[in-house]
Amino acid sequence: MNYRLIIHQLGLLVLVLSAVLFGIWLWAAIALGLSGLGVSPLLWSTGIGTVLGCILFLVGKSAKKQSGTGSMGRREALLLVSSSWLLGAVVSSLPFFIWGRYEQDGSHPFQSVINCFFEAMSGLTTTGATILTDISTVPDPLLFWRSMIQWLGGLGIVVLFVAVLPSLGVGGKKLFKVEAPGPEPEGVRPHIRETARILWVIYLCLTIVEIVAYKVAGMQWFDASCHALTTLATGGFSTQNASTGAFDSRTINIITIVFMVLAGANFGLYYAAVKGKLRVVWTDPEFRFYIFLLTAGSVVVIFSLLGSGKPLITTTGAIEQATTGEVVTQGIFTVVSQQTTTGFATADYDTWPFVAKGVLLMLMFVGGCAGSTGGGIKVIRVWIALKVMLAELERAFRPNVVRPLKVGKTAIDPELKLATIAYVLGVLVLFGIGSGAIMLFESGNPECSVTTAATASIATICTVGPGLAKVGAIENYAWFSDASKLFLCVLMAIGRLEVFAVLVLFVPRFWRST
Repeated sequence: MNYRLIIHQLGLLVLVLSAVLFGIWLWAAIALGLSGLGVSPLLWSTGIGTVLGCILFLVGKSAKKQSGTGSMGRREALLLVSSSWLLGAVVSSLPFFIWGRYEQDGSHPFQSVINCFFEAMSGLTTTGATILTDISTVPDPLLFWRSMIQWLGGLGIVVLFVAVLPSLGVGGKKLFKVEAPGPEPEGVRPHIRETARILWVIYLCLTIVEIVAYKVAGMQWFDASCHALTTLATGGFSTQNASTGAFDSRTINIITIVFMVLAGANFGLYYAAVKGKLRVVWTDPEFRFYIFLLTAGSVVVIFSLLGSGKPLITTTGAIEQATTGEVVTQGIFTVVSQQTTTGFATADYDTWPFVAKGVLLMLMFVGGCAGSTGGGIKVIRVWIALKVMLAELERAFRPNVVRPLKVGKTAIDPELKLATIAYVLGVLVLFGIGSGAIMLFESGNPECSVTTAATASIATICTVGPGLAKVGAIENYAWFSDASKLFLCVLMAIGRLEVFAVLVLFVPRFWRST
């Protein structure tokens, strides 16, 4: 294991984060003045991050290059990606902690190291779970940083890392394959740094378009920027306690729905569309199944709401006997938000009928497409798992039939089938372990029901954020014990890095030299 190379690259990563911090400090200093609330913590964090990054960079500088491989093997790539998220969360938490300790009086949640780390990890992994009980108490510069770390985590810090730092060489491809969400990003150029750059250009352009759309719809530039950053990242952090429901605008809701759907699809398809291959988008079997799930889920939820006859309770606490149009908008918004693992909310869906909540929970497991910023199991894996199950069902009564298993026109090889089933099983096992562990950690807390523990587990593994009951759309994670929060941080990292990239670190043979 080439530890020096890993330390060297971690130093570069911290320096990149420090550069982003400095950029936000510069904006805040110009807009609010050097003495503005939340400005100095950004500068202090930039300084600390720069010093730490330089130390790591210099310590690892003597990493030896192995001929032809750049010494970035599979094990180094796995360790670097996992440690990037851990160290990235530590650096990202610095502005929250410094502000909470030195600029905030009273018992603000950011005065706790664990709370700051939880918020940062939730941001980088695009989970969107928060420990903030009153978002309005946090100054704008820190809210912007909070949104920015979700945006960076959307396509991945490591993908940005590969795109802007050519020193990784051949090892860059190994990193991209480990970090990029989903089984395999398709439809982009084979050169890894060029691929990463193209993905980020598409990502940036969509973000800018959404910011402008929000502004035209009535948002202020600050709110528009923050919400666009977290929508394209499928993160869900908001500048408002009532999430996007605070704006009470159907136009804003529709814009958010459109961009959540775009963020949950494979970004490789957008590259194909830019190159004029529009037919590739609709003929992609995963994309079609993704749209089918969103449509079917929305229909079931809408009819469930209409059939119940109950009034809708918004995230602002308003109780209204909604019109059919409002029910349709709320139903579609919530389904899209939960399946794409964005986690925005306009209504308290914890009060919805059992059928509607059941559909939302199933879609939370599914998540977005491979190559998207969404979390979850991924649509393509669910599609493959269903195909395998149906094939085995047929084998039960027609054992002599040999039929190739295909997704679209592509045959699925046995190795991919096994990996898919293992991944789905891994998520389900982690979901069970997570639920049990949270119940154990919160055994003395009457607020932690089975529903709360179970949905907190799946909401963090699948990087959704809000679940049901005490972690629902209008709730938060502040009331959990420190042990539960740290455990949930682990679940977020495992879910964001596709389970096995983190779990492999707990295998003793991984650390052996041979």
